Amino acid sequence: MNVVGFAGFSGSGKTTLVEQLIPALRLRGHRVSVIKHAHHSFDIDHPGKDTWRHREAGAVEIVAASPRRVVFMRELETEATHDVHALIARLSAEVDWVLVEGFKGSSLPKIEVWRQASGQPVIYPSQPRVLAVATDSPAALPEPPARPVLDLNAPDDVAAWLVDNASRFHYRPPDAP
Repeated sequence: MNVVGFAGFSGSGKTTLVEQLIPALRLRGHRVSVIKHAHHSFDIDHPGKDTWRHREAGAVEIVAASPRRVVFMRELETEATHDVHALIARLSAEVDWVLVEGFKGSSLPKIEVWRQASGQPVIYPSQPRVLAVATDSPAALPEPPARPVLDLNAPDDVAAWLVDNASRFHYRPPDAP
């Protein structure tokens, strides 16, 4: 691989030049990654933000790093279905909780989040892995759940319920005994 740095003060045009070089190099048959140093905090992947601009320009992967954060983003060559257990295995930080958003069909124990205003059906009647329902409309649930109903607008109460029921959420990879 070839590596080149671009140096200059903020506002000098580094990001714009890199953004323009990505498609120019891709037109010549090259795959391009970008490493972005953010000496302050950074916000990622919104229109106009550097990571978004580099990704939209065609970078295969982007690493953005600041003294307090590092983000790795990789564009996939083809769409992929991700296995939540494989993603959990890639986590490097030692943490007490991993909050997984989505993956409603996974084997993970979960809390269903339901708002009547969304107009969406509930999943708890047919999903045995739903251990509680967090909602802003308990009286509007289509059928009474045989599990706790938590107040969606009281995150401290939901956190307390999680801590009180932590043993139900202890993670074991699918191939662990």
